[in-house]
Amino acid sequence: MSATPDHGGSGASGRTVRTAAVIPAAGRGVRLGPGAPKALRPLSGTPMLVHAVRAMAGSRSVSLVVVVAPPDGADEVRRLLDGYPLSGSLGDTTEVVVVPGGETRQESVRKGLAAVPETVTTVLVHDAARPLVPVDTVDAVVAAVRDGAPAVVPALPLADTVKQVDPRTGERAGEPEPVVGTPARALLRAVQTPQGFDRATLVAAHEKIALEGEGATDDAGMVERLGVEVVVVPGHEEAFKVTRPLDLVLAEAVLARRRANDGF
Repeated sequence: MSATPDHGGSGASGRTVRTAAVIPAAGRGVRLGPGAPKALRPLSGTPMLVHAVRAMAGSRSVSLVVVVAPPDGADEVRRLLDGYPLSGSLGDTTEVVVVPGGETRQESVRKGLAAVPETVTTVLVHDAARPLVPVDTVDAVVAAVRDGAPAVVPALPLADTVKQVDPRTGERAGEPEPVVGTPARALLRAVQTPQGFDRATLVAAHEKIALEGEGATDDAGMVERLGVEVVVVPGHEEAFKVTRPLDLVLAEAVLARRRANDGF
Protein backbone atom coordinates (compact mmCIF):
# COMPACT_ATOMS: atom_id res chain seq x y z
CA MET A 1 0.00 0.00 0.00
CA SER A 2 1.54 3.23 -1.16
CA ALA A 3 2.29 6.42 0.72
CA THR A 4 2.37 9.90 -0.79
CA PRO A 5 2.10 13.43 0.63
CA ASP A 6 -1.07 14.55 2.38
CA HIS A 7 -3.82 16.36 0.54
CA GLY A 8 -5.92 17.50 3.48
CA GLY A 9 -8.50 20.24 3.21
CA SER A 10 -8.55 23.64 4.90
CA GLY A 11 -10.64 24.74 7.84
CA ALA A 12 -12.40 28.07 8.33
CA SER A 13 -9.22 29.60 9.74
CA GLY A 14 -7.30 28.68 6.60
CA ARG A 15 -5.11 26.14 8.39
CA THR A 16 -4.67 22.68 6.93
CA VAL A 17 -7.10 20.18 8.39
CA ARG A 18 -5.83 16.62 8.42
CA THR A 19 -7.66 13.47 9.35
CA ALA A 20 -6.14 10.17 10.43
CA ALA A 21 -7.86 6.84 10.97
CA VAL A 22 -6.69 4.40 13.63
CA ILE A 23 -7.67 0.77 13.03
CA PRO A 24 -7.06 -1.53 16.04
CA ALA A 25 -6.51 -4.99 14.58
CA ALA A 26 -4.78 -6.83 17.39
CA GLY A 27 -7.69 -9.02 18.50
CA ARG A 28 -8.06 -12.76 17.90
CA GLY A 29 -11.77 -12.84 17.04
CA VAL A 30 -12.62 -16.01 18.93
CA ARG A 31 -16.29 -15.90 17.88
CA LEU A 32 -15.19 -16.70 14.32
CA GLY A 33 -13.49 -19.84 15.58
CA PRO A 34 -9.85 -20.95 15.62
CA GLY A 35 -7.33 -19.82 13.04
CA ALA A 36 -5.97 -16.47 11.93
CA PRO A 37 -6.92 -13.27 13.80
CA LYS A 38 -10.33 -12.00 12.72
CA ALA A 39 -8.92 -8.98 10.90
CA LEU A 40 -6.83 -11.24 8.67
CA ARG A 41 -9.67 -13.58 7.69
CA PRO A 42 -10.32 -13.49 3.94
CA LEU A 43 -13.39 -11.82 2.50
CA SER A 44 -13.76 -12.51 -1.23
CA GLY A 45 -10.10 -13.50 -1.25
CA THR A 46 -8.89 -10.31 0.46
CA PRO A 47 -8.25 -9.97 4.21
CA MET A 48 -10.92 -8.03 6.10
CA LEU A 49 -8.23 -5.65 7.32
CA VAL A 50 -7.40 -4.64 3.76
CA HIS A 51 -11.07 -3.92 3.06
CA ALA A 52 -11.20 -1.78 6.21
CA VAL A 53 -8.08 0.17 5.25
CA ARG A 54 -9.49 0.74 1.77
CA ALA A 55 -12.74 1.98 3.29
CA MET A 56 -10.85 4.65 5.26
CA ALA A 57 -8.51 5.54 2.40
CA GLY A 58 -11.49 5.95 0.09
CA SER A 59 -12.42 9.15 1.90
CA ARG A 60 -10.82 12.28 0.45
CA SER A 61 -10.48 13.56 4.03
CA VAL A 62 -8.27 10.75 5.34
CA SER A 63 -4.57 11.28 4.69
CA LEU A 64 -3.19 8.69 7.14
CA VAL A 65 -4.30 5.24 8.28
CA VAL A 66 -2.59 3.76 11.35
CA VAL A 67 -3.08 0.00 11.61
CA VAL A 68 -2.47 -1.38 15.09
CA ALA A 69 -1.23 -4.96 14.75
CA PRO A 70 -0.90 -7.73 17.35
CA PRO A 71 2.04 -6.97 19.69
CA ASP A 72 4.31 -9.49 17.96
CA GLY A 73 2.77 -9.25 14.48
CA ALA A 74 3.54 -5.78 13.12
CA ASP A 75 6.02 -7.03 10.51
CA GLU A 76 3.60 -9.71 9.32
CA VAL A 77 0.76 -7.20 8.97
CA ARG A 78 3.02 -4.75 7.14
CA ARG A 79 3.99 -7.43 4.63
CA LEU A 80 0.36 -8.39 4.18
CA LEU A 81 -0.72 -4.79 3.50
CA ASP A 82 2.15 -4.27 1.07
CA GLY A 83 0.72 -7.10 -1.01
CA TYR A 84 -2.57 -5.29 -1.64
CA PRO A 85 -2.79 -1.92 -3.40
CA LEU A 86 -5.24 0.68 -2.22
CA SER A 87 -8.07 0.96 -4.71
CA GLY A 88 -8.64 4.16 -6.67
CA SER A 89 -6.77 7.42 -7.09
CA LEU A 90 -7.91 8.79 -3.71
CA GLY A 91 -6.48 5.81 -1.89
CA ASP A 92 -3.16 6.36 -3.63
CA THR A 93 -2.73 9.60 -1.64
CA THR A 94 -3.17 7.92 1.74
CA GLU A 95 -0.24 6.92 3.90
CA VAL A 96 -0.55 3.62 5.77
CA VAL A 97 1.63 2.83 8.77
CA VAL A 98 1.64 -0.20 11.06
CA VAL A 99 2.46 -0.17 14.78
CA PRO A 100 2.40 -2.96 17.40
CA GLY A 101 -0.60 -2.89 19.71
CA GLY A 102 -1.23 -3.79 23.31
CA GLU A 103 -3.03 -6.52 25.21
CA THR A 104 -6.39 -4.71 25.15
CA ARG A 105 -8.25 -2.64 22.59
CA GLN A 106 -7.88 0.46 24.76
CA GLU A 107 -4.10 0.00 24.87
CA SER A 108 -3.99 -0.61 21.13
CA VAL A 109 -5.95 2.54 20.30
CA ARG A 110 -3.67 4.52 22.60
CA LYS A 111 -0.60 3.20 20.79
CA GLY A 112 -2.16 3.98 17.44
CA LEU A 113 -3.03 7.48 18.56
CA ALA A 114 0.58 8.01 19.67
CA ALA A 115 1.67 7.33 16.07
CA VAL A 116 -0.55 10.12 14.69
CA PRO A 117 1.34 13.38 14.05
CA GLU A 118 0.28 16.39 16.09
CA THR A 119 -0.61 18.20 12.85
CA VAL A 120 -3.64 15.93 12.57
CA THR A 121 -6.73 17.61 14.00
CA THR A 122 -9.40 14.94 13.46
CA VAL A 123 -8.99 11.27 14.39
CA LEU A 124 -11.23 8.37 13.42
CA VAL A 125 -11.21 5.05 15.26
CA HIS A 126 -12.51 2.22 13.10
CA ASP A 127 -13.08 -1.48 13.74
CA ALA A 128 -11.19 -3.76 11.38
CA ALA A 129 -14.20 -6.05 11.70
CA ARG A 130 -16.38 -3.46 9.92
CA PRO A 131 -14.76 -3.84 6.49
CA LEU A 132 -17.63 -2.58 4.33
CA VAL A 133 -18.51 0.82 5.78
CA PRO A 134 -19.39 3.13 2.84
CA VAL A 135 -17.27 6.20 2.19
CA ASP A 136 -20.32 8.46 2.62
CA THR A 137 -20.57 7.35 6.26
CA VAL A 138 -16.87 8.07 6.83
CA ASP A 139 -17.27 11.51 5.27
CA ALA A 140 -20.34 12.29 7.38
CA VAL A 141 -18.45 11.54 10.60
CA VAL A 142 -15.47 13.67 9.54
CA ALA A 143 -17.72 16.56 8.51
CA ALA A 144 -19.51 16.56 11.87
CA VAL A 145 -16.20 16.75 13.75
CA ARG A 146 -14.94 19.53 11.52
CA ASP A 147 -18.19 21.41 12.10
CA GLY A 148 -17.39 21.51 15.81
CA ALA A 149 -18.59 18.28 17.43
CA PRO A 150 -15.85 16.91 19.73
CA ALA A 151 -17.04 13.31 19.34
CA VAL A 152 -19.23 11.70 16.68
CA VAL A 153 -20.57 8.18 16.20
CA PRO A 154 -22.53 6.73 13.28
CA ALA A 155 -25.53 4.74 14.44
CA LEU A 156 -28.76 3.11 13.32
CA PRO A 157 -32.20 2.86 14.96
CA LEU A 158 -32.89 -0.54 16.48
CA ALA A 159 -35.05 -2.98 14.56
CA ASP A 160 -35.64 -5.24 17.56
CA THR A 161 -37.23 -4.59 20.93
CA VAL A 162 -34.59 -4.62 23.68
CA LYS A 163 -35.09 -6.10 27.15
CA GLN A 164 -33.08 -5.25 30.24
CA VAL A 165 -32.51 -8.37 32.34
CA ASP A 166 -31.08 -9.49 35.64
CA PRO A 167 -28.15 -11.49 34.24
CA ARG A 168 -27.29 -14.96 35.48
CA THR A 169 -23.55 -15.54 35.77
CA GLY A 170 -21.16 -17.96 37.42
CA GLU A 171 -22.84 -21.11 38.63
CA ARG A 172 -26.22 -19.76 37.46
CA ALA A 173 -25.08 -19.06 33.89
CA GLY A 174 -27.55 -20.46 31.39
CA GLU A 175 -30.57 -20.16 33.67
CA PRO A 176 -33.60 -18.13 32.52
CA GLU A 177 -32.98 -14.42 33.18
CA PRO A 178 -35.78 -12.26 34.60
CA VAL A 179 -36.75 -9.17 32.60
CA VAL A 180 -36.48 -6.00 34.66
CA GLY A 181 -37.29 -3.38 32.02
CA THR A 182 -38.07 -2.60 28.40
CA PRO A 183 -36.24 0.56 27.23
CA ALA A 184 -38.09 2.70 24.70
CA ARG A 185 -36.68 1.62 21.35
CA ALA A 186 -37.07 5.11 19.88
CA LEU A 187 -34.47 6.38 22.36
CA LEU A 188 -31.83 3.76 21.46
CA ARG A 189 -29.30 3.49 18.65
CA ALA A 190 -26.94 0.73 17.54
CA VAL A 191 -23.50 2.33 17.32
CA GLN A 192 -21.06 1.65 14.49
CA THR A 193 -17.64 2.91 13.45
CA PRO A 194 -15.69 4.89 12.43
CA GLN A 195 -16.11 7.04 15.50
CA GLY A 196 -14.68 10.52 14.98
CA PHE A 197 -13.04 12.86 17.45
CA ASP A 198 -11.36 16.17 17.84
CA ARG A 199 -7.81 15.01 18.47
CA ALA A 200 -7.41 16.84 21.79
CA THR A 201 -10.63 15.29 23.10
CA LEU A 202 -9.59 11.75 22.27
CA VAL A 203 -6.11 12.25 23.70
CA ALA A 204 -7.60 13.59 26.93
CA ALA A 205 -9.90 10.57 27.21
CA HIS A 206 -7.02 8.14 26.84
CA GLU A 207 -4.93 10.08 29.34
CA LYS A 208 -7.61 10.41 32.00
CA ILE A 209 -9.68 7.22 31.76
CA ALA A 210 -7.81 4.52 33.63
CA LEU A 211 -7.40 1.10 32.08
CA GLU A 212 -9.56 -1.31 34.07
CA GLY A 213 -9.88 -5.04 33.45
CA GLU A 214 -10.04 -5.63 29.72
CA GLY A 215 -10.19 -1.89 29.06
CA ALA A 216 -12.73 0.22 27.24
CA THR A 217 -14.15 -1.17 24.02
CA ASP A 218 -15.82 2.08 22.94
CA ASP A 219 -13.85 5.31 22.60
CA ALA A 220 -16.98 7.45 22.54
CA GLY A 221 -17.89 5.94 25.90
CA MET A 222 -14.56 7.10 27.28
CA VAL A 223 -15.27 10.62 26.03
CA GLU A 224 -18.72 10.51 27.67
CA ARG A 225 -17.02 9.73 31.00
CA LEU A 226 -15.16 13.04 30.65
CA GLY A 227 -18.52 14.82 30.54
CA VAL A 228 -18.05 15.75 26.88
CA GLU A 229 -21.04 15.56 24.56
CA VAL A 230 -21.09 12.81 21.92
CA VAL A 231 -23.40 13.23 18.92
CA VAL A 232 -24.84 10.68 16.50
CA VAL A 233 -24.97 10.84 12.70
CA PRO A 234 -26.79 8.30 10.50
CA GLY A 235 -24.95 5.02 10.09
CA HIS A 236 -25.33 2.50 7.29
CA GLU A 237 -26.61 -1.07 7.18
CA GLU A 238 -23.44 -2.22 5.38
CA ALA A 239 -21.24 -1.03 8.26
CA PHE A 240 -22.14 -4.12 10.30
CA LYS A 241 -19.53 -5.90 12.40
CA VAL A 242 -18.25 -9.27 11.22
CA THR A 243 -18.02 -11.38 14.35
CA ARG A 244 -19.73 -14.69 13.51
CA PRO A 245 -19.57 -17.08 10.54
CA LEU A 246 -23.02 -15.91 9.40
CA ASP A 247 -21.71 -12.34 9.20
CA LEU A 248 -19.07 -13.53 6.72
CA VAL A 249 -21.83 -14.91 4.49
CA LEU A 250 -23.63 -11.56 4.59
CA ALA A 251 -20.41 -9.65 3.88
CA GLU A 252 -19.71 -11.85 0.84
CA ALA A 253 -23.22 -11.10 -0.41
CA VAL A 254 -22.69 -7.34 -0.01
CA LEU A 255 -19.43 -7.51 -1.96
CA ALA A 256 -21.07 -9.56 -4.70
CA ARG A 257 -23.84 -6.97 -5.00
CA ARG A 258 -21.30 -4.15 -5.16
CA ARG A 259 -19.38 -5.90 -7.91
CA ALA A 260 -22.58 -6.44 -9.88
CA ASN A 261 -23.89 -2.91 -9.41
CA ASP A 262 -20.79 -0.75 -9.27
CA GLY A 263 -17.95 -2.84 -10.64
CA PHE A 264 -16.42 -2.66 -7.13
